[in-house]
Order: sequence, then C-alpha cells, then structure tokens
Amino acid sequence: MRQLLLLIASLVVVGGAQAAGEAPPGISAVAPGIWLLPGGIRPDRQPDGNTVIFKAPAGLIVMDTGRHAWHREAILAFAHAEKQPIVAIVNSHWHLDHVSGNPALRAAFPGLRVYASGAIDGALTGFLAKSAGDAPRYLADTTLPAATREDIGNDLATIHNGAALRPDVVIAASRAETIGGRHLRINLAADAATAGDIWVYDPRSRIAAVGDLVTLPAPYLDTACPDGWRAALARIAATRFVTAIPGHGEIMTRSQFALYRAAFDTFIDCAQSSRSVALCATNWAAMVKPLLGADPQAPRRARGGAAYYVGLLRANGGNSPYCATQKI
Repeated sequence: MRQLLLLIASLVVVGGAQAAGEAPPGISAVAPGIWLLPGGIRPDRQPDGNTVIFKAPAGLIVMDTGRHAWHREAILAFAHAEKQPIVAIVNSHWHLDHVSGNPALRAAFPGLRVYASGAIDGALTGFLAKSAGDAPRYLADTTLPAATREDIGNDLATIHNGAALRPDVVIAASRAETIGGRHLRINLAADAATAGDIWVYDPRSRIAAVGDLVTLPAPYLDTACPDGWRAALARIAATRFVTAIPGHGEIMTRSQFALYRAAFDTFIDCAQSSRSVALCATNWAAMVKPLLGADPQAPRRARGGAAYYVGLLRANGGNSPYCATQKI
C-alpha cells in the first residue's frame, strides 16, 4: 500500500490527470465494433486503467473493468445503451485498477464468464495480502486526503472479496479463442508486468489491446519482472497489429509503440546501471514526450514516476520485490 501511495504522490500531486469534480471520459469508437473507455487519475485518487469493449455476435466483451464506481457504471451504461449483454470479461492482469469492477458486472450479467491468467491466486496471498495488512494504518492516518482513504477502504473491501476476482476460464498459454462468437487471439505473457499478463489481438481490426505492458506516463513496475516485460513487448512487436491500446495512456500507432518499446529498453538499462536516478528519469521523460499528449504537466509526472521506479528496482536487485514470489 505504501508503494501505491508514493506512486500517487509522484504522478498526481505534481499535476493531476483529471481535475477534481470532472466527469470521467466518455466511451469512444476505436474501430467498427471496438470502443475505448479511458482510465485516468483524479487528484488524491488511485488510477483506473483503460477499458476496451469488443462487440461479438452474442454481446459485449469487456477487457478490464477499472477501480472506481464511476468507471464500472460507465461500462454498464454503455451496455444498456447498446441494448447488449456483457457476455465476457477479459482481465489483462489482477491489479485493482483493472479488475475491481468485475463483481458489479457479474451481478448485472450473471451469465458472463471471466478470462484471465491464474496469477490472481499468488497476488491474493502476496502483494494484495500485504496491501490489506497495511491498509488499517493508512485508514487511521487523518493527514491523508479523505479521497485517498476512501480508495484504500474500497480496495480493502475488494481484496477481502478476492474470490470474486478469480477467472472462470484460466488462460495458461497463448491461444486462439472464440468468445461470444468473436474470434480473438488471447496471449499470455509470463513474468512481465505481473506473473501473468494477458494481451488481446483482434485480427479483424488488427488492434492489439496490451494492458499494462504499455503504461504512461511511466512503466508501472510495482510487481514486474523487467526482462519478462521486454520479452512481451518483443512478442507484441512481432504481431501484425496496426493500432495498440495501452493499459494506461492514449491509443498508439505501430510507430508510437516502437518508440515506447525503445524508451522502455533504455529506461530498464539505465535503472540497472550505476547512472543517476535523475538521468534515468529525465531520459525516460524525454523519449516518451511525443506519447504524453498535450498536458504540460505530463513530462513532470513522467519524470516523477520514472524516478520512483528506478529506486524500486535498485532496492530489489533490478526487479520488483514480487518478481520471484508470484507465479502462475
């Protein structure tokens, strides 16, 4: 939990991605039958990841369900507006900003099935268990903003309901999968951003929805194995995609993905060297600046997040502290 609070400070206090009281972004079409609900970070809040929605003959396939009520409510409102059931959830990974909406969507559509790796089991006894153990101390800390403490309380409730986050269909290897009548390639990346990340390739649109294998303004390395993450990016690059949808950040062209991949490799090399934290963070922010959009505070957030993660990796021999402990 402390790690997440430090990351919030580095990304939000220096200039939030979403103003207080601002409505969450709406759902927009990416391609025929594919939509994006962008995630974001409000001041003093933890993040929501991006949600990708695919239309299938039998209904809607939702990839990732966010953390906050406003995010899951936007998904449900879209399904009702489209007059389509949600037939499946695909979770890119188990981080709470991508799975916390699962129980609400299950309640609204009891027949849906959840597809994910089995990494949630290790997380519930590792990273998430530690977060739950740390939570009471932070909930009692009245110096923290009320919104932050509210998020911690909601995350604690989600962890305690961890059984509802487990998949119905465990993805143990990359494979072609027909979900609700739509043909997708479901890919497993082991030991990357988590012990088991899922990314989806839609051959019809040539869209790759890659979850937290691409995150901006910084790579979110809290539970990562950087070498496995590099290998996953190489496998994505070998796919004939035209458009990539990150777990956090804006839609990318193929050339923008290549830029991100080069920046990631350079950043990890720097973090695993003896070069200064400031240099690694500054170089990261400079390399990804074309990917950060128009927000003038984004480069500063990129530097802050990158500096935080250099410290995390160096304190743990070049990996996150969970790289060797959580397996699928």
